[in-house]
Amino acid sequence: MKRLEIVMADITTLDVDAIVNAANSSLLGGGGVDGAIHRAAGPELLEECRTLGGCRPGDAKITRGYRLKARYVIHTVGPIYRDGKHGEAETLASCYRTCLALALERDLHSVAFPLISTGAYGYPVEEATRIALREITAFLEVHPLFGRVVVACFSRRDYDLYNRLVADFPG
Repeated sequence: MKRLEIVMADITTLDVDAIVNAANSSLLGGGGVDGAIHRAAGPELLEECRTLGGCRPGDAKITRGYRLKARYVIHTVGPIYRDGKHGEAETLASCYRTCLALALERDLHSVAFPLISTGAYGYPVEEATRIALREITAFLEVHPLFGRVVVACFSRRDYDLYNRLVADFPG
């Protein structure tokens, strides 16, 4: 089994311990992957999210998965890209680190990520992909017993980009 898998898939359909939601700071649903996850999980997800008090960019919070195959949803808030000079890279890297740390805390063994901040938040896709791969491969190196991390790409373009760049990273 590969510990890092890149797949072209709808993240809401994946059978993993947790899927990551690229959420907004309210955690109350939105567009893109956030809206898709809320629709697939059902209204109970929104009810639980209302109790969390939002989330700051770079942080993460966890809820149950409700109607999803995944048992949990890890919500993280990526940076809104301005010009790359306002800490965006560090905030994005923190999203991956905090999500993976939460997975470890909960003794989860498989996590699926979407591309964080590359949609409405405008992060350049190639730069965001490099940050994601750097953080995920570093985590897998330090935690050899962790099962697998899946990157769910929604488009062929993103899938091809991830597969091209993954060769630059160990693991």
